[in-house]
Amino acid sequence: MKFIISSTALFSHLQAISRVINSKNTLPILDCFLFDLQGGTLSITASDTETTMVTSVEVTESDSDGRIAITARTLLDAMKEIPEQPLTFNIDDKTLEVIVQYMNGQYSVMGQNADEYPQAATLSDSAVHVNIPADTLLNGINRTLFATADDELRPVMNGIYFDITPENITMVASDGHKLVKNQNLTIKGSEKAAFILPKKPANLLKNILTKEESSVNIDFDERNAVITLAKYRMVCRLIEGRYPNYNSVIPQNNPYKITIDRAVLLSALRRVSVFSSQSSSLVKLRLEASKLIISTQDIDFSTSAEETLSCLYEGAPMSIGFKAPFLIDILNNTPGQDVVIELADPSRAGVIVPAEQEEDANLVMLLMPMMLND
Repeated sequence: MKFIISSTALFSHLQAISRVINSKNTLPILDCFLFDLQGGTLSITASDTETTMVTSVEVTESDSDGRIAITARTLLDAMKEIPEQPLTFNIDDKTLEVIVQYMNGQYSVMGQNADEYPQAATLSDSAVHVNIPADTLLNGINRTLFATADDELRPVMNGIYFDITPENITMVASDGHKLVKNQNLTIKGSEKAAFILPKKPANLLKNILTKEESSVNIDFDERNAVITLAKYRMVCRLIEGRYPNYNSVIPQNNPYKITIDRAVLLSALRRVSVFSSQSSSLVKLRLEASKLIISTQDIDFSTSAEETLSCLYEGAPMSIGFKAPFLIDILNNTPGQDVVIELADPSRAGVIVPAEQEEDANLVMLLMPMMLND
């Protein structure tokens, strides 16, 4: 088998799917890319058994169809320094030797039998289909991914929950301390359905969706999902289990509402949190008429800090404590210039929303408070 292909086109596709491959694999064949040449189109597969990603790239010339597995790390490292030029792959079908010729020289590596490469999972007849614009899906993943957990005891929290209804699609993530609910009102499902996308496939999608302009097709059943883009196709194992009722934990009646410039609050939190206790990272927010006082202290090292910011607030004075890194994370992922922080009392979760929601969207973020000593 012999084919000629553009070096930069091949490298960009290999790089995009190489993130699927684990550093340590139970099957040695999973250290390889699977090359499958059919009628002038080269399909390249990378897998870790739970997530499989396939990309296709056109070859400029080929003499026959065929399949071979080539070690991923060797190929990627070798191609990193090759500028744009045609590469000629000569593959001996009997010995599985692969010779890659380029302008100034050639590489020689040993391939492996493609028949040993595991097959990707297939969906059942009961699979549900949904179509989401690429920018909407990317926006939803960016908004929610940071709030997913790493919890071995509750695996359902380790992914993004897609709640599909005939009215809208909601993407939810929570680690028990913070929660993000990102609702899109323009996309509607044909029926009520839901699935939990694990963190790794979500990260992989995040990297390739930036270059996508068309819509994304998602087909899923109880165990697996197939996500199809223009040049990529991903098959992944879903997280099985029942996701908690996220709406029930969002406090509805919050009499204390403060509106403040997001960037100003974010930079103040970053400065003040330096002086917080290393064990708790507690930051105290004190709400008073038209001002917010942010303070921290570390009794062990006798350090403290306080800043006063102007804001829109007309309620009674109130204090609440939050874990500084979590609040910073939430503000980093909230769009718009101003944010609204809605509070009920120091023991109930704070609700953080953009002062102006994006068109046809509804974003709600939630953060559990910490006990204040005073």
